[in-house]
Amino acid sequence: MSQFPLVLSLGDPAGIGPELIIQAWREREAKGLMPFVVAGGAQILSQAAEVLEVPAPVQNIASTHEAAEIFADALPVLTGEDGDYLPGAPDVVGAAVAWNSLRQATALVVGGDAAALVTAPIAKGLLEQVGFAYPGQTEFLANACDLPEDAAVMMLAGPSLRTIPLTVHCPLAEVPQRLSTDLIITRGRIVAAALARDFGITQPRLAVTGLNPHAGEDGKFGNEEQAIIAPAIAALLADGITATGPHPADALFSPHSRTGFDAALCMYHDQALIPVKALDFDQGVNVTLGLPIVRTSPDHGTAFDIAGKGAAHPGAMIAAIRMAGLCAARRADG
Repeated sequence: MSQFPLVLSLGDPAGIGPELIIQAWREREAKGLMPFVVAGGAQILSQAAEVLEVPAPVQNIASTHEAAEIFADALPVLTGEDGDYLPGAPDVVGAAVAWNSLRQATALVVGGDAAALVTAPIAKGLLEQVGFAYPGQTEFLANACDLPEDAAVMMLAGPSLRTIPLTVHCPLAEVPQRLSTDLIITRGRIVAAALARDFGITQPRLAVTGLNPHAGEDGKFGNEEQAIIAPAIAALLADGITATGPHPADALFSPHSRTGFDAALCMYHDQALIPVKALDFDQGVNVTLGLPIVRTSPDHGTAFDIAGKGAAHPGAMIAAIRMAGLCAARRADG
């Protein structure tokens, strides 16, 4: 895989993405990271290194095949959109740089010229002003792979926990209407297959949360568990997938319970993200499952308020790069 490095998108250049990329390159040997290249933004990255007073030489390259040779001595950056490093001052010019970097990086992975994709944080509101018409990067990637948006599944992964929000960016009031038995079955199958293929878990164990307090308590607090969730669990079991639940979400993530499953299917965004961010904030990774490519991202936002101040922790970016490399290696090994 040495001739096919990972490719990183720059993220919003006014956020913490550039400095996290620089810090990850600085820790490449200590953390055992496989070679990576950044899609565009050579000047932004160079200026970020100067502002942060971090020794990080940046070298422009024309092809991903050049990355491995120079990775030990310089951060390789593909020719692409660029600009000035203006931390904490997001605008549409920077959003355009981020959008072009994301498209360039994705095309390289889809085209087979990179082993996997790692995306730095973006600001979706600004991206919408420059042509980004997707709820998030996950849906964009599904489209880039010629798949329907719901074929891509978001998983949050850290050293302590893996969770999957079955509904994502929608009002909480809409969650019960968006849930269905078919949704849980389809995503459960995708998750089980991905855990086996990309994470080397031969027989994945899925825990499925309830929607309501106490998992509905036999219909006392709602009937979604009986009408929607339990039939989905039965169908997954019939497929040979180890699935349990519906579990009360307030108890599922306790230390002794976490040892009983490999991933938790959660009914809505915060039910999945709160435990991961509480337990593994500095090492949390957003992984896209169900795609023909490997994609990871640090599980945090642009953090415009601390950008350029040297306060951003690189742990999640480093974890995302490491996980992307491991998943790509498992796929390469067949």
